[in-house]
Parts: sequence; C-alpha cells; structure tokens
Amino acid sequence: MYPALAVLQALNEHKPSWKSDGELLWVGGENGMEIEILTRQNIEFKTIPAAGLHGVGMLNLPGNLAQLLKGYLKAGKIIREFRPDVLFFTGGYLAVPAAFAGRSVPSLVFIPDIEPGLAIRTISNLAARIAVSMEQTRLYVPPGKPVTVSGYPVRSNIQNWTRKTALEALNLQPDIPVLLVFGGSKGARSINRVVSRILSELLLEIQVIHITGQLDWDEMQINQERLFAQQKDRYRMFPFLHEEMGAALRCADLVVSRSGASILGEYPLFELPAVLVPYPHAWRYQKTNAKYLADRGAALIIADEDLPEQLLPAIQTIIGDPERLTSMRSAMKALAQPKAAETIAQQLLSLATNAKVGKFL
Repeated sequence: MYPALAVLQALNEHKPSWKSDGELLWVGGENGMEIEILTRQNIEFKTIPAAGLHGVGMLNLPGNLAQLLKGYLKAGKIIREFRPDVLFFTGGYLAVPAAFAGRSVPSLVFIPDIEPGLAIRTISNLAARIAVSMEQTRLYVPPGKPVTVSGYPVRSNIQNWTRKTALEALNLQPDIPVLLVFGGSKGARSINRVVSRILSELLLEIQVIHITGQLDWDEMQINQERLFAQQKDRYRMFPFLHEEMGAALRCADLVVSRSGASILGEYPLFELPAVLVPYPHAWRYQKTNAKYLADRGAALIIADEDLPEQLLPAIQTIIGDPERLTSMRSAMKALAQPKAAETIAQQLLSLATNAKVGKFL
C-alpha cells in the first residue's frame, strides 16, 4: 500500500483538497494493518472481500472464488456510487475484482516488482496505462500497452530525516555502526529467530534496530528481557514503525530484510546496503528483486535455510569493511529514482477527464 500512499502525496501537491472534498476514495481489504494506516492518514476508504487463487490448493479454491465474486459485486456497487474518472491499482489479489468491476473506467496499474505475479498480470490486460519500477519489467507486460518506467514511489515524508535527527529520534549513538533488521509489517519469523540467537554477539560491536512485526512480538519481548543492561542500551525493538521508519532507514549502515518490492525504491533512495533473504514460500518475485540489487553490487543474498550459519559472519564482514560499505552505498545510490511518485501522479492526472480521481488499491 505504501507505493499508493507515495503517489497520493504527489497528487495532493497538485490538488490538496482531494482528501477533504470527497473526490478521492481508497478501496482496500477487510482485515490487516491497512485500515489502521489509512485511519492515521485520514483517508476515506471502503473495503471489499477478496482472496488469492495462485497456490491455494484445491480445498481452498471454491471458497476463494466465492470471495472474489463477492468482492467483484461490492466493488461494482462502490464504483457505480462513486463514479470515478480514473482508477489506480498497485497489485495484489484484492485489485482483481475491482479491476474487472471498473473495466469501463480508465485505469493505471503500477507493477512494483521486477517480475509481476498472477494477479497484477491479470489486471494489466485491463489497464489503459502501465507504470513499472524497472526497465526489465517490460518483458512481462501485455504487448501494445503504454508503459512508463517510473521507478518505485517512496513517500516524501519518510525522507525528512538527517542522520543526526534520526539517531536522536531513536536514541542511538553516532559513533557506533547501526544495523536495521526488518521483516515487513507481519515480520519474518526465520530472520527474527536467528537475529535473537546472535544478538549478544552483534551488540558487542554494533547497535541494532529490530522491527519484528506483530506475529513474533511477544516472543521477541521475552528475548529482549534476557539482555544485559549494556546490551539493551544498543538495542531498539519495535513491532512496526510508521513516521519513524524514515529515521531507521536514514541512520542504518546496513539492513537485513526480505526482498519485497519496496527494496527497489527505499534502499536506493537511502543509499542503504542490504543483506537480503528472499521469502522461500512465495512466487519467485522476491528472488528476482534481490538478484537485481545483488548483481549490481548493492546487496548480498542469503537463502532462508542458510541464515543460521551465514547471517552473523555476513553482517560482521560487511560492517567491518568500510570500503565494501562505501562501494555498496554507491551502487544503491546509482539505482535511486526519486521522482517516481511524481511521474505516476502525472500519468494519473493525464488519464483523468476532470479534477475528480478515484483511487483503488
């Protein structure tokens, strides 16, 4: 959802009244953190049911198909009532029923990953225009569709940190290296547990910002209590970060994370070297994203099953090698596309027939 929020920020620079005069609507899922985040942003939204089809198994398939049908009917009702001039999709199975329900309305699809999954490939066939993070993604879009290589959009307010203000906000020391560990909004259990086992050794030399996600929060809190006082001084643990995520990215010297699409935008923008651990139980898009950065010298890849043996020495080797860190930072910086959100916003504005824009995720 964060690419859509970034584009929304860019749109608001052109027409700030959208949030307040009912000309913008966000359609999202019925569960999860999305509702909490939209409420914090004061964005009007409606929800629809939906479910994925790829890899769900035959037992779950009939129920998921029924959910998609319900989502299609509800999305159709929302679209008829709201009467948008343009639709904006950023992927996921939730977008499929909305895209089919709104197929008569001009739409733009943003493909965040280098290699798109089944859902976003499906809705790309219905879109008037397509925006992609990287040039390589052109290989996967329907022939004849107008394509803009925009880059991955990053929220502008996440960038409003200097290293000094970021360190102060997180109460960290300026003269000790900082490692950021991040597994996404739900977390990454294998990363969390390996980091917990090696934490005592890590904290001998570095400071750690650990964003655990909600699923493992209780377990991670127990592990935190076992640390000595000096170790706790170097350890910052959060279930999730909102406004201060930019601070974590700005002050980190190295990040350990999964390799969802956000790594293509956020890490280059913050010139942040990475150790990437692609999620092993999903479509290969995370491996493709990670390989893109690793092939350009900006990241190191560790397979999920190799974490227990390889993570600690990888972190120690990179953090302990200033020349390598500098080289990785330069490689990341070369991939940054800071105008991505503005580029997509301009595409949406040109699709709209008047000042009213309907936005769907």
